[in-house]
Amino acid sequence: MFQYEFMQRAFLAGMLISFIAPVLGVYLLLRRQSLLSDTLSHVSMAGVALGSVLHLNPVLCGFLFAILGGVLIEQLRRSYKTYSEVPVAIIMTSGLALAMVLMSLKTNLNKSFSSYLFGSIVAVSESQLIIIGAVTLIGLLFFMMFRRPLYSLTFEEDTAAVSGVRVKLLSFAFAVVTGMTVAAAMPIVGVLLVSSMIVLPSAFALRFARGFASASMIAVITGMAGVCSGLTASYYTDTPPGGAIALIMLFILLCGIGIKHAFKLVKKRRTNQSRTIMQHQKSQTNQTIPEGVIK
Repeated sequence: MFQYEFMQRAFLAGMLISFIAPVLGVYLLLRRQSLLSDTLSHVSMAGVALGSVLHLNPVLCGFLFAILGGVLIEQLRRSYKTYSEVPVAIIMTSGLALAMVLMSLKTNLNKSFSSYLFGSIVAVSESQLIIIGAVTLIGLLFFMMFRRPLYSLTFEEDTAAVSGVRVKLLSFAFAVVTGMTVAAAMPIVGVLLVSSMIVLPSAFALRFARGFASASMIAVITGMAGVCSGLTASYYTDTPPGGAIALIMLFILLCGIGIKHAFKLVKKRRTNQSRTIMQHQKSQTNQTIPEGVIK
Protein backbone atom coordinates (compact mmCIF):
# COMPACT_ATOMS: atom_id res chain seq x y z
CA MET A 1 0.00 0.00 0.00
CA PHE A 2 2.97 2.32 0.43
CA GLN A 3 3.49 2.42 -3.33
CA TYR A 4 0.66 4.97 -3.47
CA GLU A 5 1.47 8.57 -2.66
CA PHE A 6 -1.86 9.19 -0.91
CA MET A 7 -1.10 6.37 1.53
CA GLN A 8 2.34 7.81 2.19
CA ARG A 9 0.79 11.21 2.93
CA ALA A 10 -1.91 9.65 5.11
CA PHE A 11 0.58 7.73 7.25
CA LEU A 12 2.91 10.71 7.53
CA ALA A 13 0.05 12.98 8.55
CA GLY A 14 -1.22 10.42 11.04
CA MET A 15 2.20 10.02 12.64
CA LEU A 16 2.61 13.78 12.92
CA ILE A 17 -0.77 14.18 14.59
CA SER A 18 0.07 11.30 16.92
CA PHE A 19 2.93 13.34 18.36
CA ILE A 20 0.73 16.20 19.52
CA ALA A 21 -2.91 15.06 19.84
CA PRO A 22 -2.43 12.50 22.68
CA VAL A 23 -0.29 14.95 24.68
CA LEU A 24 -3.05 17.53 24.29
CA GLY A 25 -5.54 14.90 25.41
CA VAL A 26 -3.65 14.32 28.68
CA TYR A 27 -3.94 18.02 29.52
CA LEU A 28 -7.62 18.10 28.54
CA LEU A 29 -8.53 15.10 30.66
CA LEU A 30 -6.67 16.42 33.68
CA ARG A 31 -8.41 19.78 33.25
CA ARG A 32 -11.77 17.97 32.91
CA GLN A 33 -12.27 19.37 29.40
CA SER A 34 -12.45 16.14 27.43
CA LEU A 35 -15.49 17.40 25.45
CA LEU A 36 -13.59 20.46 24.22
CA SER A 37 -12.08 18.62 21.25
CA ASP A 38 -15.48 17.25 20.22
CA THR A 39 -17.00 20.73 20.46
CA LEU A 40 -14.28 22.35 18.34
CA SER A 41 -14.64 19.64 15.71
CA HIS A 42 -18.33 20.54 15.33
CA VAL A 43 -17.42 24.22 15.13
CA SER A 44 -14.86 23.48 12.44
CA MET A 45 -17.61 21.68 10.48
CA ALA A 46 -19.46 24.99 10.32
CA GLY A 47 -16.29 26.60 8.96
CA VAL A 48 -15.96 23.95 6.28
CA ALA A 49 -19.58 24.51 5.26
CA LEU A 50 -19.08 28.28 5.16
CA GLY A 51 -15.99 27.93 3.01
CA SER A 52 -17.87 25.72 0.55
CA VAL A 53 -20.80 28.15 0.35
CA LEU A 54 -18.55 31.20 -0.17
CA HIS A 55 -16.23 29.31 -2.57
CA LEU A 56 -13.29 29.67 -0.19
CA ASN A 57 -10.81 27.07 0.99
CA PRO A 58 -13.00 24.87 3.25
CA VAL A 59 -10.04 23.43 5.14
CA LEU A 60 -8.67 26.86 5.96
CA CYS A 61 -12.11 28.09 7.04
CA GLY A 62 -12.57 25.08 9.27
CA PHE A 63 -9.12 25.73 10.71
CA LEU A 64 -9.96 29.34 11.57
CA PHE A 65 -13.37 28.42 13.01
CA ALA A 66 -11.81 25.82 15.30
CA ILE A 67 -9.34 28.37 16.68
CA LEU A 68 -12.11 30.95 17.09
CA GLY A 69 -14.29 28.39 18.88
CA GLY A 70 -11.50 27.58 21.31
CA VAL A 71 -11.02 31.25 22.15
CA LEU A 72 -14.77 31.78 22.64
CA ILE A 73 -15.04 28.77 24.94
CA GLU A 74 -12.18 30.07 27.06
CA GLN A 75 -13.82 33.49 27.28
CA LEU A 76 -17.19 32.00 28.23
CA ARG A 77 -15.53 29.72 30.76
CA ARG A 78 -14.48 32.78 32.73
CA SER A 79 -18.05 34.04 32.71
CA TYR A 80 -19.41 30.68 33.93
CA LYS A 81 -16.74 29.69 36.45
CA THR A 82 -19.14 27.60 38.53
CA TYR A 83 -20.70 25.84 35.53
CA SER A 84 -17.71 24.81 33.40
CA GLU A 85 -19.79 22.64 31.05
CA VAL A 86 -22.07 25.51 29.95
CA PRO A 87 -19.60 27.15 27.48
CA VAL A 88 -19.00 23.78 25.80
CA ALA A 89 -22.74 23.24 25.33
CA ILE A 90 -23.26 26.76 23.99
CA ILE A 91 -20.49 26.59 21.39
CA MET A 92 -21.32 23.02 20.34
CA THR A 93 -24.99 23.73 19.68
CA SER A 94 -24.14 27.00 17.92
CA GLY A 95 -21.62 25.29 15.67
CA LEU A 96 -24.00 22.48 14.76
CA ALA A 97 -26.86 24.88 14.06
CA LEU A 98 -24.67 27.06 11.83
CA ALA A 99 -23.36 24.02 9.96
CA MET A 100 -26.87 22.70 9.31
CA VAL A 101 -28.08 26.08 7.97
CA LEU A 102 -25.03 26.53 5.73
CA MET A 103 -25.28 22.98 4.40
CA SER A 104 -28.90 23.59 3.40
CA LEU A 105 -27.83 26.58 1.30
CA LYS A 106 -25.76 24.38 -1.00
CA THR A 107 -27.50 21.24 -2.17
CA ASN A 108 -24.44 19.43 -3.56
CA LEU A 109 -22.50 19.88 -0.33
CA ASN A 110 -23.85 16.75 1.36
CA LYS A 111 -22.18 14.37 -1.09
CA SER A 112 -18.69 15.83 -0.65
CA PHE A 113 -19.18 16.37 3.07
CA SER A 114 -18.77 12.70 4.02
CA SER A 115 -14.98 12.92 3.72
CA TYR A 116 -14.97 15.74 6.27
CA LEU A 117 -17.34 13.89 8.58
CA PHE A 118 -15.67 10.47 8.63
CA GLY A 119 -12.22 11.13 7.21
CA SER A 120 -10.69 9.87 3.99
CA ILE A 121 -7.34 8.32 3.17
CA VAL A 122 -7.13 10.27 -0.09
CA ALA A 123 -8.20 13.54 1.59
CA VAL A 124 -4.71 14.49 2.77
CA SER A 125 -3.15 16.73 0.15
CA GLU A 126 0.38 18.10 0.12
CA SER A 127 -0.80 21.50 1.36
CA GLN A 128 -2.69 19.87 4.24
CA LEU A 129 0.38 17.82 5.07
CA ILE A 130 2.40 21.02 5.36
CA ILE A 131 -0.27 22.51 7.64
CA ILE A 132 -0.29 19.38 9.81
CA GLY A 133 3.50 19.48 10.08
CA ALA A 134 3.42 23.16 11.07
CA VAL A 135 0.72 22.54 13.69
CA THR A 136 2.68 19.61 15.14
CA LEU A 137 5.85 21.71 15.37
CA ILE A 138 4.01 24.63 17.00
CA GLY A 139 2.26 22.31 19.45
CA LEU A 140 5.44 20.52 20.47
CA LEU A 141 7.28 23.80 21.00
CA PHE A 142 4.35 25.14 23.01
CA PHE A 143 4.21 22.13 25.34
CA MET A 144 7.99 22.04 25.74
CA MET A 145 8.40 25.76 26.46
CA PHE A 146 5.43 26.06 28.83
CA ARG A 147 5.53 22.62 30.41
CA ARG A 148 5.84 23.80 34.02
CA PRO A 149 3.30 26.67 33.79
CA LEU A 150 0.83 24.38 32.03
CA TYR A 151 1.32 21.76 34.72
CA SER A 152 0.46 24.31 37.40
CA LEU A 153 -2.43 25.68 35.36
CA THR A 154 -3.87 22.22 34.82
CA PHE A 155 -4.30 21.37 38.49
CA GLU A 156 -4.87 24.74 40.19
CA GLU A 157 -5.28 28.06 38.40
CA ASP A 158 -5.26 30.15 41.58
CA THR A 159 -1.96 28.66 42.72
CA ALA A 160 -0.50 29.18 39.25
CA ALA A 161 -1.57 32.84 39.30
CA VAL A 162 0.03 33.37 42.71
CA SER A 163 3.28 31.80 41.50
CA GLY A 164 3.50 34.34 38.67
CA VAL A 165 1.93 32.45 35.75
CA ARG A 166 -0.06 34.63 33.36
CA VAL A 167 -3.08 32.41 33.62
CA LYS A 168 -5.43 34.19 31.24
CA LEU A 169 -2.90 34.54 28.42
CA LEU A 170 -1.70 30.96 28.80
CA SER A 171 -5.28 29.64 28.83
CA PHE A 172 -6.07 31.45 25.59
CA ALA A 173 -2.86 30.13 24.02
CA PHE A 174 -3.83 26.60 25.09
CA ALA A 175 -7.27 27.07 23.51
CA VAL A 176 -5.66 28.19 20.25
CA VAL A 177 -3.35 25.15 20.18
CA THR A 178 -6.33 22.90 20.88
CA GLY A 179 -8.28 24.41 17.97
CA MET A 180 -5.30 24.04 15.65
CA THR A 181 -4.79 20.40 16.60
CA VAL A 182 -8.46 19.54 16.14
CA ALA A 183 -8.55 21.20 12.72
CA ALA A 184 -5.32 19.49 11.65
CA ALA A 185 -6.64 16.04 12.61
CA MET A 186 -9.85 16.44 10.60
CA PRO A 187 -8.56 14.98 7.29
CA ILE A 188 -7.42 11.80 9.04
CA VAL A 189 -10.29 10.85 11.35
CA GLY A 190 -13.02 13.26 10.27
CA VAL A 191 -15.06 15.81 12.17
CA LEU A 192 -17.24 13.35 14.08
CA LEU A 193 -14.41 11.20 15.44
CA VAL A 194 -11.56 13.67 15.85
CA SER A 195 -11.94 13.54 19.64
CA SER A 196 -11.14 9.81 19.60
CA MET A 197 -7.59 10.57 18.49
CA ILE A 198 -7.19 13.01 21.38
CA VAL A 199 -9.13 11.42 24.25
CA LEU A 200 -8.77 7.63 23.87
CA PRO A 201 -4.93 7.37 23.91
CA SER A 202 -4.70 9.74 26.87
CA ALA A 203 -7.46 7.85 28.70
CA PHE A 204 -5.47 4.64 28.23
CA ALA A 205 -2.24 6.31 29.39
CA LEU A 206 -3.75 7.75 32.57
CA ARG A 207 -4.85 4.25 33.63
CA PHE A 208 -1.27 2.94 33.64
CA ALA A 209 1.11 5.89 34.00
CA ARG A 210 2.63 6.79 37.36
CA GLY A 211 3.59 10.31 36.39
CA PHE A 212 2.81 13.11 33.98
CA ALA A 213 5.79 12.47 31.69
CA SER A 214 5.11 8.74 31.47
CA ALA A 215 1.43 9.45 30.74
CA SER A 216 2.38 11.64 27.78
CA MET A 217 4.81 9.03 26.45
CA ILE A 218 2.33 6.16 26.75
CA ALA A 219 -0.38 8.30 25.11
CA VAL A 220 1.85 9.08 22.12
CA ILE A 221 2.82 5.42 21.65
CA THR A 222 -0.82 4.35 21.89
CA GLY A 223 -1.87 7.04 19.42
CA MET A 224 0.75 5.96 16.90
CA ALA A 225 -0.25 2.32 17.21
CA GLY A 226 -3.93 3.17 16.74
CA VAL A 227 -3.33 5.42 13.74
CA CYS A 228 -1.07 2.96 11.91
CA SER A 229 -3.37 0.01 12.59
CA GLY A 230 -6.47 2.01 11.69
CA LEU A 231 -5.09 3.31 8.41
CA THR A 232 -3.93 -0.18 7.44
CA ALA A 233 -7.33 -1.68 8.26
CA SER A 234 -9.08 1.13 6.41
CA TYR A 235 -7.02 0.52 3.28
CA TYR A 236 -7.63 -3.23 3.12
CA THR A 237 -11.30 -3.16 4.18
CA ASP A 238 -12.25 0.00 2.24
CA THR A 239 -13.78 1.64 5.31
CA PRO A 240 -13.52 5.23 6.60
CA PRO A 241 -10.20 5.71 8.42
CA GLY A 242 -11.83 7.67 11.24
CA GLY A 243 -14.05 4.76 12.25
CA ALA A 244 -11.24 2.22 11.96
CA ILE A 245 -8.83 4.30 14.06
CA ALA A 246 -11.47 5.01 16.72
CA LEU A 247 -12.50 1.35 17.01
CA ILE A 248 -8.91 0.14 17.33
CA MET A 249 -8.11 2.75 19.98
CA LEU A 250 -11.28 1.82 21.82
CA PHE A 251 -10.26 -1.84 21.67
CA ILE A 252 -6.83 -0.96 23.09
CA LEU A 253 -8.45 1.04 25.90
CA LEU A 254 -10.90 -1.75 26.80
CA CYS A 255 -8.13 -4.36 26.73
CA GLY A 256 -5.99 -2.19 29.00
CA ILE A 257 -8.82 -1.69 31.47
CA GLY A 258 -9.61 -5.42 31.44
CA ILE A 259 -5.98 -6.45 31.97
CA LYS A 260 -5.53 -4.00 34.84
CA HIS A 261 -8.76 -5.18 36.44
CA ALA A 262 -7.60 -8.81 36.11
CA PHE A 263 -4.26 -7.99 37.78
CA LYS A 264 -6.13 -6.31 40.64
CA LEU A 265 -8.31 -9.40 41.13
CA VAL A 266 -5.26 -11.69 41.12
CA LYS A 267 -3.44 -9.45 43.60
CA LYS A 268 -6.50 -9.29 45.85
CA ARG A 269 -6.89 -13.07 45.75
CA ARG A 270 -3.24 -13.61 46.63
CA THR A 271 -3.55 -11.16 49.53
CA ASN A 272 -6.61 -12.97 50.84
CA GLN A 273 -4.84 -16.33 50.53
CA SER A 274 -1.82 -15.00 52.41
CA ARG A 275 -4.06 -13.71 55.21
CA THR A 276 -5.88 -17.03 55.41
CA ILE A 277 -2.59 -18.96 55.64
CA MET A 278 -1.26 -16.62 58.34
CA GLN A 279 -4.45 -16.92 60.38
CA HIS A 280 -4.36 -20.71 60.02
CA GLN A 281 -0.73 -20.87 61.14
CA LYS A 282 -1.46 -18.57 64.08
CA SER A 283 -4.40 -20.71 65.19
CA GLN A 284 -2.29 -23.87 65.00
CA THR A 285 0.46 -22.23 67.07
CA ASN A 286 -1.99 -21.20 69.78
CA GLN A 287 -3.40 -24.73 69.94
CA THR A 288 0.03 -26.39 70.44
CA ILE A 289 1.15 -24.05 73.29
CA PRO A 290 -0.08 -25.16 76.77
CA GLU A 291 -2.54 -22.87 78.52
CA GLY A 292 -0.28 -22.35 81.53
CA VAL A 293 2.59 -21.16 79.34
CA ILE A 294 0.34 -18.62 77.68
CA LYS A 295 -0.68 -17.25 81.09
